Amino acid sequence: MAGRTVLQVITDTDRRGAQVFATDLHAALERRGHDVRTVALAAGIVGGIDVPVLGPARTHPSTLRALRHDARAADVIAAHGSTTLWMCAATRLVTRTPFVYRQISDSSFWAPTWSRRARVRAGLRLASRVVTLWQGSADVLHSTFGVPETKLRILPNGVPLERALPVDRTKAADARSRLGLDPGTPTVLAIGALVPEKGVDLAIEAMRNLPGAQLLIVGDGPERARLEVLAGHAAPGRVVFTGSADDPRPAFTAADVVALPSRGGDSMPAVLIEAGLMGLPVVATPIQGIVEIVEPGTTGELVAVDSVTELRAALARTLEDRGRAAQLGAAARARCEARFAIHVVAEQWERVLEEALSGSRGSRAR
Repeated sequence: MAGRTVLQVITDTDRRGAQVFATDLHAALERRGHDVRTVALAAGIVGGIDVPVLGPARTHPSTLRALRHDARAADVIAAHGSTTLWMCAATRLVTRTPFVYRQISDSSFWAPTWSRRARVRAGLRLASRVVTLWQGSADVLHSTFGVPETKLRILPNGVPLERALPVDRTKAADARSRLGLDPGTPTVLAIGALVPEKGVDLAIEAMRNLPGAQLLIVGDGPERARLEVLAGHAAPGRVVFTGSADDPRPAFTAADVVALPSRGGDSMPAVLIEAGLMGLPVVATPIQGIVEIVEPGTTGELVAVDSVTELRAALARTLEDRGRAAQLGAAARARCEARFAIHVVAEQWERVLEEALSGSRGSRAR
């Protein structure tokens, strides 16, 4: 693909999965010779992503005007996040600039009503290509939302290798001390937005019957106050909240295992890829693309959704057998480096952006 002018659009400047991926892809595409500009429709609540903001709100008329202005200077647009679908669809009607929409979440989870599905269908029809992260999501987009198979492309999430080098286990005690944890106690890490679907409350409840372990919670969100109260009852003195972190590496260094007992809405969480690249085993649920990252018994464990009992047992097994944990972590590193390194994913994106620009139609990538 010859050097192209690529406009990337994210919903806001909050440091969340889609936004971080877009900035990582920005850098990877630039290294491949493309002129890339990444913008946010509006400012976020907590921020963390340093890109230009187009307007006062995601769907404000002035935001749309600014987006159309930027779109006219671009060869192709990459849209990341649900609101960007409507805005880029409305922009294409005027500028004709082709766009690729990246569907990162569970479409059925976030569009449960007929009216919501109809809106999503309308936006997807105007996309030149629709990128999804795993096969099951592509099947839903085709069967439920009517996206033609020729328009669908399956491209996994990606993480820069330099951001996720294997952790140095000899530094775990020091990292724990710096984070307010007991330096000698085995540590479970839960990292991500503090919202109900992430299941952080389940990780806290699991601590109730894991008296020899502690839990580190990195992230923020509307559930934080409730979760802090729960932690005080379930595992007093053994749960530490740090809030959001621009650099999560100290938290991964402090951890022995990463827990993500998701209830839904997650497609392919980058945090699990980062954990794998750093050589840490994970315990998660078989939600959406998580099954592509975690190979049960080889790189971690998968437990039933909403099962505190299964979660506690899996965490206990991992914490108690250090040799097995090391084997799981090494296998996770190998799997994630081969499949989810950002330079591998960026090459796939490059081909899809060129397809969108040229208007070519082919069979669905698998």
